[in-house]
Amino acid sequence: QLQASGGGLVQAGGSLRLSCATSGFTFVEYGIAWFRQAPGKEREGVSCISSGEGATDYADSVKGRFFISSDDATGTVYLQMNNLKPEDTAVYYCTAGGFSYSRGRFYCPASGMNYWGKGTLVTVSS
Repeated sequence: QLQASGGGLVQAGGSLRLSCATSGFTFVEYGIAWFRQAPGKEREGVSCISSGEGATDYADSVKGRFFISSDDATGTVYLQMNNLKPEDTAVYYCTAGGFSYSRGRFYCPASGMNYWGKGTLVTVSS
């Protein structure tokens, strides 16, 4: 199971921290990823982490602003979102599944995500 929390309304330039509590699988063996979907737009991968691999990945649109981390003891993944922009407004989903490497770059393909939690809404006002 995956339980996301931490969404809300924030002004542009503000920060939010999303949390994803996991259970029912071996946390360190999976890639844990955040995806988001804005109204009328396609789903987008935001960030991914594998604590077992010690690897992270970020979409270009959030690099330098968002930071993903994990607490292996509790099986919780965090997404710290700083300098939020109106275009970050979306429903954010926590997912878990397989990960891969392409030309040495770690990533979590949406097609490989076996578990999807309910989303949490992030709204950034201008």
